[in-house]
Amino acid sequence: MEKKADEIIKVLKAKGLRVTPQRYAVYANLLSRNDHPTAETILTDLNKDAPTLSQATIYLSLQTLRDVGLIREVLLQEGVCRYDANVSPHHHFLCKRCGKIEDIPWETFSNLSMDKLNPKLKVDHYEVIVQGECNSCDCL
Repeated sequence: MEKKADEIIKVLKAKGLRVTPQRYAVYANLLSRNDHPTAETILTDLNKDAPTLSQATIYLSLQTLRDVGLIREVLLQEGVCRYDANVSPHHHFLCKRCGKIEDIPWETFSNLSMDKLNPKLKVDHYEVIVQGECNSCDCL
């Protein structure tokens, strides 16, 4: 999912965003990974060579990118907000032992039906969260 610098700049501008070095760095970092990091993980990653970004800057950049639909928040555990640059519909697997998160293609649960829900409920979207143990943990 890596994009070249000029493509990232085009995407940010197409969403009406000013391309700041901080916003660019946060978005590029998320595009380069699939581990659904927390804001703190992104902050640590971006500041490992030279601490230049603040926690407030990271949170503001994440909120801005989320608000324009370039990233999404992933809430798989209570009190832990993670971020994902894959905004296409998909579900998630969470390893309860090591915390690894893996994307599950949307089509995996294509037979889910909302027919049995209370008719007064109006569903905007849904996501299935599957929990268990990943390949790395099932042999321990």
